[in-house]
Amino acid sequence: MRVLDGIYEKVEYLNNSSILLHINKEDDDYSPHWHTAVEIIMPIKNIYTVVIGKTTYRLQERDILVIPPGELHEVIAPTEGLRRILLFDYSLINSLKGMTNIFTVLNQPRLIAKSNSPDINKDLAKLYDEIVDEYNSSYTLKEAAIYSLIIRMFVVLGRKYLNTENIFPDVKLNKQKGYIEKFNIIFDYINENFMEEISLDTIADVAGFSKFHFSRLFKQFTDMSFYTYLNQRRVKEAEKLLLNPYLSITEVAMRSGFSSISTFNRVFKSFKECTPTEFKKLYQRHNRIKSSIHMLNTIT
Repeated sequence: MRVLDGIYEKVEYLNNSSILLHINKEDDDYSPHWHTAVEIIMPIKNIYTVVIGKTTYRLQERDILVIPPGELHEVIAPTEGLRRILLFDYSLINSLKGMTNIFTVLNQPRLIAKSNSPDINKDLAKLYDEIVDEYNSSYTLKEAAIYSLIIRMFVVLGRKYLNTENIFPDVKLNKQKGYIEKFNIIFDYINENFMEEISLDTIADVAGFSKFHFSRLFKQFTDMSFYTYLNQRRVKEAEKLLLNPYLSITEVAMRSGFSSISTFNRVFKSFKECTPTEFKKLYQRHNRIKSSIHMLNTIT
C-alpha cells in the first residue's frame, strides 16, 4: 500500500525490516513521487515505463533500472504485466569501505538492459532472482542474506561504472589507478568536511590538481560539477537531520554545511522540489497519522 504526502512517498517496510519487495501486476500509473529508499525495478512480463526528469526509460522484460534515493520519478504501467520492485534503505551499507564511491558514480538512474549490457544484466538478474527467493523464504538471517546480495549487485555495477578506461578514456593506463586513488581521498575528505566551507581551491589542493584540471576530472568521474555534488551531499545530510523534531531549520542548515537559511532553502528545494520546512512537516504529519492508527488498533 502506498503512503503519499504530496510528492513524497513513505516506504512502509514490514516487520521492522528495511527491505521491501513488491511483485506488482497492477495497471495503475504512479504519479511523480520520490522516497529515501533505493529502488530497483525489473519487469517480468511486458514492458514498464519510468519517467525521470526529461528521460523516459522503457524497460523490456528482465531489464533492470536502479533509481537512487531522492529521485523524482513517475511510472506508466501497461494494461497487463508483472514486475519486481525492490526498495531498501541504503544507509545500512553506505558506510562500508568503497560503497561511498559506488554510490557517487550511481548518483543518477542507471538502466542495465539486456540489449546493450547482456553480461552485466545476466549477472544482476541472477542476483535479483536470489533476492526474491530469500525474501519469500522462512530462513533465519534472511535480511542479512538479502543485503549481502544487494552489495554484490552494487559491486557488479561499481566495477562497470568505475572502470577507469570508461571514466578517463584519454588518460594513460599507468595514471588511471592513481586518479581513482586520489578520488577515494577526495570523497573521504568531502564526507568528513562537508559541514564546513569547502572551496574549489581547497579541494583541488587536496587532490593535488589545478582548479581547471580538477573540475574537468571531477565532472568526468561523477557526471556533475564539484559544487553540485557538495550540495547534494549536504542535502542528503539535511534530510536525516530534518527527521529530528528537536532540531530547528536553522540548526539543520548549519549542521549540513549551509551558511544561510536562504541558501539552504534554495538548494534544498532545487533537489527535493519542496522546502526544508515542508519536508519536515511531511514526516511529522506521517508520524502523527501512524501513531493515531497504532493507538486505534491497540484500543480495538
